[in-house]
Amino acid sequence: MHILSRRDFLKALGVGVLSPAVVRCEGSSQKPSRSKSSKRRDRKSVSKGRTADVQDHSYGKHKLNKLDLWLAKSDGSTPLVVYIHGGGFRGGDKSRVNQYMLERVLQSGISFASINYRLTGEVPYPAQMHDCARAIQYIRRNAKRWNIDPKRLAAYGGSAGSGISQWLAFHDDMAKPKSKDPVERESTRLSCAIPFNAQCTYDPRQIKKIVPGRAYDNVALKLLYGLPEDWNWDEDEVDEKLDALLKDASPINHLTRDDPPVFVYHLARSSKPGNIHHSNFGKHLKNRMDKLGIECVRRMDTDYTSPQTESVEEMIQFLKRHFRMQ
Repeated sequence: MHILSRRDFLKALGVGVLSPAVVRCEGSSQKPSRSKSSKRRDRKSVSKGRTADVQDHSYGKHKLNKLDLWLAKSDGSTPLVVYIHGGGFRGGDKSRVNQYMLERVLQSGISFASINYRLTGEVPYPAQMHDCARAIQYIRRNAKRWNIDPKRLAAYGGSAGSGISQWLAFHDDMAKPKSKDPVERESTRLSCAIPFNAQCTYDPRQIKKIVPGRAYDNVALKLLYGLPEDWNWDEDEVDEKLDALLKDASPINHLTRDDPPVFVYHLARSSKPGNIHHSNFGKHLKNRMDKLGIECVRRMDTDYTSPQTESVEEMIQFLKRHFRMQ
């Protein structure tokens, strides 16, 4: 079994994927530089670990509509957790999988998928959420082919992937029973979700209230809505169309009493003014879910002696419980 170093573990969680924007918002105009050797180490770390049973399989028409799938050994159908990568909606890749999480999921009798989706360089919101919804539907449509139980699917992701995971968990079912496309007839609903380094809203007006500093001014949020990088949330007008997008893109706005449970995880080091991965998002989400009577397990890395492994083990137990494996 390959266990990630702390550095690779944090990369797999998506920590720092928005940090260049945070740095600029805090007053620095210089982007962090990376050496060629560090980039080579990153590529090498991606290649480590178990090879997927299904690789670069298309779930949609776009070149980025691809999935990798690792199948757990089982005589019967298995539940599935779908990893949705982070990267500020403008970067990242399905190859950046936490190998320890992958191994433990498979050992627990749960299959594992990792998906790519269109980024903001291609098209703004809601394409990112809709692509991932289609991936869920596609997997359900092909569940028998891959020995997957279509009634037991979960989403797991960091940063932007955390937001998409929550959006899928809280959004009303997007199935279109009368569609000519059989994939679109499938449900998008989940059994549970595990967002880490999470944002529960992508409305800068709400982020400003939740997180101290200028996290709300993160450039990735502007690109998500197709706005210019110099857009000023404090001065520029939010018209009716943009207002609707800001509200619809925010997972917490879709939260209702019939939604599935969530395990939300943050790092103490990110709980600083201006950080888009601030743990206040987790507090805000849990408060809302508690009021609705929905289970929300909230954890920090400081809750564990060895967070790299202990957090994963608790996540596995959370999955098994809501997949009715216990």
